[in-house]
Amino acid sequence: MTFFGAFTSLSTVRRALVAAVVAGVATGAALALGAADGPPTLRGGYGGYEPASNPLPAPSVAFLDPDGNAIKLDAFIGRVVVLNFWATWCAPCIKELPALERLHTSLDPGQAQVVLVTIDRKGTEVAQPFLVDLGVKNLTTHADPQAELARSLGALGLPTTVIIDRQGRVRGQLQGDAEWDSDAAKALVRHYVEED
Repeated sequence: MTFFGAFTSLSTVRRALVAAVVAGVATGAALALGAADGPPTLRGGYGGYEPASNPLPAPSVAFLDPDGNAIKLDAFIGRVVVLNFWATWCAPCIKELPALERLHTSLDPGQAQVVLVTIDRKGTEVAQPFLVDLGVKNLTTHADPQAELARSLGALGLPTTVIIDRQGRVRGQLQGDAEWDSDAAKALVRHYVEED
């Protein structure tokens, strides 16, 4: 190979390397910009908030309102719902309940709300007095004593919190407890409230 041939080959390799670096930077920038369009990050639980890759309508599974009447999630359409599955015997649930109450009181009830759903077998009969004894007085609980709604939403353990948008679509979930009164949690809810 001549000197000129070696120089040409080296230039080709350099050009290929430069093109690969430029492509990598462009791909990274595109991913970063795409992530900026997604929901804010909320750490906690077993890995943090996981947005749904393909938001689907919430399941049409009946559960019980605080008075024991059957209700479905479509009753909340028009508001963002922070749907929290919990139980009186679940220590991480108990830990996060006061933070969920603080989040709830910080929200405009016409825009978003926290909806507690206990899976205690005796439902609100035991869960509502438990909340009062805990000092959580601004939230009432719904009941899913057979955990049918929880299972239909993919809850693998307690607590599990599911975000449902104003159109009634499941937008994501967080398995485990989180600081629901944090700026990050408020930003997450606000993201869905402000979404078109």
